[in-house]
Amino acid sequence: MSDSKESCLVCRCEELTEDEIRQAIREGCTTLTAIKRRTRAGMGLCQGRTCQRLILAILAQETGQDVAELVPDTSRFPVRPIRAELVGDLRDGEDS
Repeated sequence: MSDSKESCLVCRCEELTEDEIRQAIREGCTTLTAIKRRTRAGMGLCQGRTCQRLILAILAQETGQDVAELVPDTSRFPVRPIRAELVGDLRDGEDS
């Protein structure tokens, strides 16, 4: 964490600060996916919907790239939580 000021919280779900994201980038994480793997940023309840743009902005600033050049992370299913009964009974198609 920075000595001059308190670091801002970037990923609320995983409680990651801006300094932790910047440190991961300085240690070689040059993509959103690499940052996610190193820090768990974007792996919380919101699945990056809250922090992804902030992380991309930090990544662009640290690497000197334009935000538009950076590739956003891919969404994983389910994109939003759903109730189990909406999926249905998985045993319906089995021959047992």
